[in-house]
Amino acid sequence: MGRKGKKHDAISTFLGPDASIDGTIEFQGTIRLDGKVEGKIKSSEGTVIVGEKAVVNAEIVVGTAIVMGEVIGTIDAADRIEVYPPGRVSGDIQSPVISIEEGGMLNGNCTMKNRSESGSVKRLSSVRATGSEEA
Repeated sequence: MGRKGKKHDAISTFLGPDASIDGTIEFQGTIRLDGKVEGKIKSSEGTVIVGEKAVVNAEIVVGTAIVMGEVIGTIDAADRIEVYPPGRVSGDIQSPVISIEEGGMLNGNCTMKNRSESGSVKRLSSVRATGSEEA
């Protein structure tokens, strides 16, 4: 699963820890963010990797999102969302596949739906880092 089991495309774009962007990032392929981003991050099939030192305050719409840093805002991923420690997400997330490793944090709503389904949605009101559900 995640880093160990699935290979991701080579990183085509990198934002270093001393860099900061305020605006919209549109990309293809894989982007790794280790700096500060405010605004929107968009890619129809791309992968965004939020590094451990990154602080991202944005609306994220991508193919795959991998979070190891801090995300404040929504994540809508067409394929999957993965959160690894010490990753933290404060906001709503939506994807057909969601993986939160122990030590990762989600504070927000979680919506899972199949790519082909538009009406049937499984909604979890809150998810702990251990993956248990609360009503």
